[in-house]
Amino acid sequence: MEMLKSIMFTITSMGATAILPLVIFLLGLVFRMKVGAAIKSGITVGIGFIGLGLVVGLLNTSLHPAIEYYSKIGSGFTVADIGWPAVGAAAWVAPFAALVIPIGIILNLILVRLKLTKTLNVDIWNYMHFLVPGALAYFVFDSFFLGLGIAVALSVVALFVGDLIAPRWQKYYGLEGTTCTTMIHIGWTLPFAWAVNKIIDFIPGLNKLDVDLESVQKRMGVFGEPAIIGVIVGCLLGILTKQAITTIVPMAMGVAGVMVLLPKVVGVLMEGLNPIGKSAKEIMQKQMGKDAELNIGMDCALALGDPATVTVTVITIPLTMLCALILPGIQIFPIGVLMSIIYMTTMTVMASNGNVIRSIISTLLFCVVVMYLGGYVAPGATQFLSGAGVGLNGQGTDFVLTGPWEIFTYWLSTVLH
Repeated sequence: MEMLKSIMFTITSMGATAILPLVIFLLGLVFRMKVGAAIKSGITVGIGFIGLGLVVGLLNTSLHPAIEYYSKIGSGFTVADIGWPAVGAAAWVAPFAALVIPIGIILNLILVRLKLTKTLNVDIWNYMHFLVPGALAYFVFDSFFLGLGIAVALSVVALFVGDLIAPRWQKYYGLEGTTCTTMIHIGWTLPFAWAVNKIIDFIPGLNKLDVDLESVQKRMGVFGEPAIIGVIVGCLLGILTKQAITTIVPMAMGVAGVMVLLPKVVGVLMEGLNPIGKSAKEIMQKQMGKDAELNIGMDCALALGDPATVTVTVITIPLTMLCALILPGIQIFPIGVLMSIIYMTTMTVMASNGNVIRSIISTLLFCVVVMYLGGYVAPGATQFLSGAGVGLNGQGTDFVLTGPWEIFTYWLSTVLH
């Protein structure tokens, strides 16, 4: 078991940019692509994810002065928001962690073969979103089989949710032959955003307000171009946080660069995925009938090519920090939450069908809710993180520990203990 866990951890610790090329290459061979074409697809997908990482890093760097400004204002936060990378790594300490990926893959293949799901989840990197709830259950209940059961069950649930959202995902983002299997977002962020949109439908005035970037571009001409919007938003954020002109200009250009570059790197990623999807569809139809479909389950980052996701992210980040400072009872300064906002917006924008106003409202409300929930689950999260060997001074938490399954698990532990 220890050897298997070591192998699995070594593989996943290389990150998506190393795992995905190998997975895509192997899938290409399974779906009878030529070796050279399968290698090219794998490498192209890897390059696309490298590009995504670089551009998201550029956004974080560009917004760092604003985050620093707000963090210096705040005081009285008693829980550390440690971020998803540390939580994801800690989940691998659970003794059942090495079993989750192979069991999940085998179950996925069986369910596809039985036509019970159309989703083939190749996002091995994001198995962490199944492991984290399982690891929390293991550490608060000290149960190997409970932790393993929760992690495996969520890996299966993600397939059916991937089936459910695939039509809307493909229609809005234009990502044919794919779906999203990032469980924390399809199982938590998306339902929340959907509920907020349903509520907005009943609010007079607000329910008629429809602002999308395409209509803005038509009305504003050159000032509606993504690059110009990026510069304007970056400048406003710099001015609001009282930055020097020498800081405002790089901030503005950084945001503009993200607006322009993200769609291009997503295009590179899709260039690698499209041949796989085509080959998979052909094989599935030959073996299982002409009505057979297969969608490749991927990271929500695949949707970052939509300019609205970046626009909503940049506007929501300072609003989230402001809420952390002024709302009563919030115990964390949302460093980890801020790192996750750009991925949240892939769901809130899709749920709002590109309506920027609705997307900002649902993203901000979601961030406020998870900040409160992060404080609530902090004792259980701290028990999990400490048991996994994460050094903490006091309590720690993170957004990925605020999903409904983690909250229920922690609540149940408080009731039974």
